[in-house]
Order: sequence, then structure tokens, then C-alpha cells
Amino acid sequence: MQDISGLIHKIKHGLDTQVNLARLRRNRTLTEAAAGRTVLITGASSGIGRAAAAQLGAAGATVLLVARRAEELEQAVADIEAAGGKAAAYPCDLNDFDALDAMTASVLANHGHVDILVNNAGRSIRRPLDQSYDRFHDYERTMRLNYFAAVRLILAFAPGMRDRHDGHIINILSLANLYGGPGYAAYVASKAALDSLSTSLQAETHTENVRFTSIYLPLVRTPMIAPNAVYQNADALTPEEGGQIICDAIIDRPRRLAPVMGRVTALIDSVLPERADGIRSARFRQGM
Repeated sequence: MQDISGLIHKIKHGLDTQVNLARLRRNRTLTEAAAGRTVLITGASSGIGRAAAAQLGAAGATVLLVARRAEELEQAVADIEAAGGKAAAYPCDLNDFDALDAMTASVLANHGHVDILVNNAGRSIRRPLDQSYDRFHDYERTMRLNYFAAVRLILAFAPGMRDRHDGHIINILSLANLYGGPGYAAYVASKAALDSLSTSLQAETHTENVRFTSIYLPLVRTPMIAPNAVYQNADALTPEEGGQIICDAIIDRPRRLAPVMGRVTALIDSVLPERADGIRSARFRQGM
């Protein structure tokens, strides 16, 4: 437990350092990046999605909040509007593709286009291999929400972005996509699929001012991690810190945003995979 907490603390510090250096170099504010723009955020009823929506609303964006829980979405919208911002709630279960398609059609009918899409909604499952032999549906569930739902949203809003030569698609991934996530294979694989897709689509849209950003977040203190006892006392980002990172990505439009430690670990993995496997295995067994 202490080792996991210490690792996450170091990773968090590395991400803070990278973001702070970017803030020193930047020449525009969140208001300059977001004011007058339409931003759609999934998983916006709580956690980092709601925190980012509040900051973007205060910066002058029109924020479209998408999640299953209508009551919480309406409260988030009310909070943004009370602070002088513009927001709209689009309750939708993204696992239901018919409902998802109807939601995107309503968004386009009501707002014309989406300037910035934040694929933040996600499903995490912690289940090691020996408990997964008869649970293929775990892999189907994570792929459906974490990958296929995000793909449908990209396909719905990317045409307008390409026509206008202006757009930004932000995918919230996991730091485990850089250094491995034993015990979370279904979750990490679904996020890796979205990351790989973005790499290919970025090449296709590179000259069109459409930007894909992958954010490799460390642990965030949200309801998603609540069922996992191993993380109850672990160091983690607050939802507000996670929301700020999304806003930083909107300002700077980086291709990838990840802690330095995660990048270094990914490099080691590519050069010394056997050594990296051993480290991952030891960390997994320590946390079992």
C-alpha cells in the first residue's frame, strides 16, 4: 500500500512539474482558448468532468455536459449558470448507442457544431486473469464505453471540425497505458485502443488544425476508484486538479500530456521489456 501511494505521489509531482513548466511558457489564458467555443464533456456529472466544466463555463465556453445521471447534470448546469456561464445538460447512457446517436444529433441541431470534445467517461474494472476466465463480458463492457462510445462521438463531431479546419479532441486515458496495469487488463486495453486510434487519426488530420490530445492521468480521487480497497489511502489527484489538467490541455493543445516518470517508464519498456515486466509483476503481487 505504501509503495503504491509513494509511486503515485512521485507520478503526480512529475505531472505537476510538466504542467507548471507549460504554464510558464504559454502565451494565452483559458478564457482566450475557450471563450465563445462549444465544449462537450462526457462523464460530466461528477469528478474531473464536472470540475473541468465549471472552469470552462467560467472562462466563457458553452459547456455541454453528458452523463447518465440527469439530476446531477442539471445541478452542474445550474452551478455554471449561477456563476455567469453557459451550459446545457444532455443526459445519455453512452453504452446505449441509439441513445448516443440521438444525443449527438440533438447537440448538432441545437448548437451547430462542437469545437472541443472531451472523452472523459470511462468504466474501470479491477479483475486479474485468474478471476476473468468466465467473464468475457468485462472486456465487452469496457470496450463499449471506453472505446466504441468515444469512437461514435469522434465520428459525429469530427466532420464539422475538419470542415472548419478547427477542432480539438481530448481523450482521458490512464497512466497505466504507459507503464502497464496488471489487474486492470480490460480497462487498460480499452483505453489503449482509443490512444492508438488517435495516433492514426492525428496523422490524417495533421494539416487541418484538428488536434488529438491524449492525457495519461494518474489516480484521481473519484467514485470510480471507491470499490478498490488498495487505493483507499493512496495519494491521488483531486477532481479539481484533474479538471485543471483538462483545461491546461485545452490551452496548450499538446499531442500527449503525461508525467515525466510515465514517459521514462514507457521508454524503458520499449528498450528493456523483460525488465519492465518483472517490475510490473512485483508491483502487482505486492498490491494483491
